[in-house]
Amino acid sequence: MTTTGTPASTGRVVGSWHAAWLRVEGHWTWYRRYWTATLYSSGLQPVLFLAAMGLGFGSQVQAGPATGGVSYLQYVAPTLLVSGAMQLAVGEASYPVLSGFKWQKDYVAVTATPVSPGQVLGGQLIWVSLRLALAGLVYLLIALFFGAWTSAGALLVVFVGVLTGLSCAAPVMALAATTHDEGNRFGLVFRFVVMPMTLFAGTFFPITQLPGAIRWIAWISPLWHGNELARAVSLGGVPPLAAAGHLAYLIALLGVGWALAHKYFYRRLVV
Repeated sequence: MTTTGTPASTGRVVGSWHAAWLRVEGHWTWYRRYWTATLYSSGLQPVLFLAAMGLGFGSQVQAGPATGGVSYLQYVAPTLLVSGAMQLAVGEASYPVLSGFKWQKDYVAVTATPVSPGQVLGGQLIWVSLRLALAGLVYLLIALFFGAWTSAGALLVVFVGVLTGLSCAAPVMALAATTHDEGNRFGLVFRFVVMPMTLFAGTFFPITQLPGAIRWIAWISPLWHGNELARAVSLGGVPPLAAAGHLAYLIALLGVGWALAHKYFYRRLVV
């Protein structure tokens, strides 16, 4: 028992993947009842951006060196998918995760069984990846009718979106595991991290248009690496070594985020 009278984790192991997928099953049970409430975030939001920026504003932008010789619609189509995945991932990794610790306390209940905190974290990451993949496929299909894709490499953009989203979600889950107030810091994350990344990490224009003194901020953002990788697989024009560097950066960030989240999940759930 913890000092507050809450059962602590038993530390017993069910089977890492089996227990994690049990958590995914629990999320799916909820989602299949309330999926209509998530339609906007699960694909429609980036589609509306695509219509507004790609068709609306994009009709005033001529293809040229800045767009890699393709139309503006095709230039922003892959990055809007990645940007939408990043926003959805941070949303799923912030308040819902905090709720598992603080409000609904389902993490506390689950870890009173043989399911460990690490398996809870694994299930949460798997669920987020499935949400991102579903949203990406919806966007991919709708954008196809816009004429947004130039090659079959667009299918890999969904993978890039999932990886970029997870590389952002894992550190935010670590942050959620260390949050004990009402989650006020998440408002700061959305305002001062997510929104600037969306606007200034190469989603709508090349970062070469940014002042040189602040360009490094875009370089360290996971969204810029995801955007560059998404354009590499859908439009080409990015050297293989550079694409490998973007991929390695996202994987490294995911690994660091997972390690921190794993540490803090155990610290909070095992007493």
